[in-house]
Amino acid sequence: MNNFSQELKLINTIDGAIKALASSIQITPNIQKAIDFCIIAHEGQTRKSGEPYSVHPILVATITAYFSNDENMVTAALLHDIVEDTDCTIEEIESFYGQEVANIVDGLTKIVEIREHELTSSTSHEKLLSSALSFRKMLIASIEDVRVLVVKLCDRLHNMLTLDALSPEKQIRIAEETLVVYAPIAHRLGISTLKNDLEDLAFMYIYPDEYKAIDNYLEEYQNKIQLKLNDFVSTTKSMLEYYGFSSDNLKIFSRIKHHYSIFLKMQRKGVTIDEILDLLAIRILIDEPIQCYDVLGHIHMKFKPLIARFKDYVSTPKENGYQTIHTTVFYDSNIYEVQIRTFDMNKIAEYGVAAHWKYKSGLNNAHAPNLKWLHSLEFENENIEEFYSDAKQDLYSEEIVVYSPKGNTFALPRGATALDFAYLIHTDVGNTAIESYINNVKVPLLTELKSSDIISIKTTDHQIPRCSWLSMVQTTRAKKAIKLLCGTRLKEIDEASGKNIINTIFSRYKKDILSELSNNIKFHKIPHILDYVKEIKKKATEQIVSKLGFVARFKIQNLTIKKYKINKVLVYSNFSINNLLFEHCCHPKFGDDIVAFKEKNSAVIHHKMCNKAYKKILSGDDMLFCKWEENNLHNYKMVVSIPNIKGELAKLLTYLSTHDINIAFIEYGRDKISHTRFCEIEFETTNANKEQLKTLIEKRVKIIDFFSKADAYK
Repeated sequence: MNNFSQELKLINTIDGAIKALASSIQITPNIQKAIDFCIIAHEGQTRKSGEPYSVHPILVATITAYFSNDENMVTAALLHDIVEDTDCTIEEIESFYGQEVANIVDGLTKIVEIREHELTSSTSHEKLLSSALSFRKMLIASIEDVRVLVVKLCDRLHNMLTLDALSPEKQIRIAEETLVVYAPIAHRLGISTLKNDLEDLAFMYIYPDEYKAIDNYLEEYQNKIQLKLNDFVSTTKSMLEYYGFSSDNLKIFSRIKHHYSIFLKMQRKGVTIDEILDLLAIRILIDEPIQCYDVLGHIHMKFKPLIARFKDYVSTPKENGYQTIHTTVFYDSNIYEVQIRTFDMNKIAEYGVAAHWKYKSGLNNAHAPNLKWLHSLEFENENIEEFYSDAKQDLYSEEIVVYSPKGNTFALPRGATALDFAYLIHTDVGNTAIESYINNVKVPLLTELKSSDIISIKTTDHQIPRCSWLSMVQTTRAKKAIKLLCGTRLKEIDEASGKNIINTIFSRYKKDILSELSNNIKFHKIPHILDYVKEIKKKATEQIVSKLGFVARFKIQNLTIKKYKINKVLVYSNFSINNLLFEHCCHPKFGDDIVAFKEKNSAVIHHKMCNKAYKKILSGDDMLFCKWEENNLHNYKMVVSIPNIKGELAKLLTYLSTHDINIAFIEYGRDKISHTRFCEIEFETTNANKEQLKTLIEKRVKIIDFFSKADAYK
């Protein structure tokens, strides 16, 4: 948490709040009028901490002024709770302070904050729905004026600074929402200072033990760390001044990663805090963009670089406007991250979209944050939880930058494929894509992209539904387009599959039973509901039994549908099924939507959206009702420390297998120097007791981290 936020946390009087505001922005007559109005309007109201309520809006205005010198934003921050908590109307706000202020206050009022008495358990379904609703209101209210979003983030920061006045349950609930909603939005707006503070404050309440461990480490080694950084800064500055950089136009700052960033790094990499490569960093600020590359050259000539960790966001800025060169180097047996940017780039990096109002002159807006993602959220989505999930995915994703053959840059989430790129260009390009080329080499459409790839897409003249690829693309845009294209086909498949399943049941007695059935049967339900299959079978039997001979009538009246369980698939049929095959054309995997075709005594499984299966369904091939066996397995992930001794990993895996633990994923460290290695293991087991399972495994190996993959906010 930066010094500014720490100072605000200690302020609990109106006079103290006004003094803080005056230190951030000049108090104009308009702002003074809003301060007076705010104090009068909230007179008699107090917060949970007991302090006068008006302290809160004044300090929200102070935070807003820290990020922006825009008078209208600061005034709106002072008045942001007026309409909701008093008798004052938006019309009165407009008459007193103007339309701009009124519009911002109106946008903030429409974002109905989840009130303390409405807070539900952090694991409940209502909690997700409430977060999703407030999330959507917040984003859509900001489409007209993004300043609404900036003030709302400042409001949340002050709420987080004063969260200790609430009960522990409410603290965790609000902190969770901050971490999954507010911090990612601050990131997308490029306001890194605000994002870091929100993350650290939320982290402190959600994972207090982990926060304390990191905090203790940084405090214990603070002097040692700072001495290392001072030495590296001094050496770097002397070297650059030797090569002609003026001390007046060159600034170097040192920094340590903030707490939550350290925690995430430890989780992702399965490492201890000692092993984080970019824990120590310096930032070099110079005047001109071209000088960034000059500095980079000298840095790489002086210190040995880790080339794999080099990133150039100066020539290819992030979508939020961020521009910096990142490189990592060795110096005196330590590893340091070096960030190189201009003074203007630093303003954008620190203040993001708010820099537009804080620095109204002299700021290069060529790489201002791209807010297209915000406008794209106007698309209606009746499923609020799906909207929440999709939008959060877009907010959280780490970015790569790729190029079109003409040199245009495009930002995509890490893990995106060539088909994601095609859909990013245009929905029609994605729907009609048939070939992709990366760096002039023909590759499959599902090839994962890397930063700086040059991609071209070849299309055809008709749309190609790739419904089984839905889980293989990464972007929300691609997933929605594929869903839309395949929606009609899915209905067609279910309808035809239902008819084929019923026809197959009676195939020994009648070639086409459908002509004997009434028109009100919902065939699309048959592939999904076994009881409905049995109901239709019973009705069909009653309708045709009188038309059959004695022997056939006897057999059909005793027709029973049996369950066959083979390889985690349940098949229901009145025929004997003794084998199950998975087709290679579509590679159906556990959990996918599947269909089953009867071939002699075998059930042949296809992905429901497989093109080959689609043709067989339409041609009326024999089909069987099938579904996956219910999964009673529980998924876990752990990071363990293993002695660097031959055979230790094999012993661990053998031990796990003897306790019915199935390994799903394993990644083994490659450090050849250390006496221990870190191993990340994902596994599944029928044991639902996490603590019992952890105790069992700890008998054999040291556990660094252990959690259920079903845990929220893992």
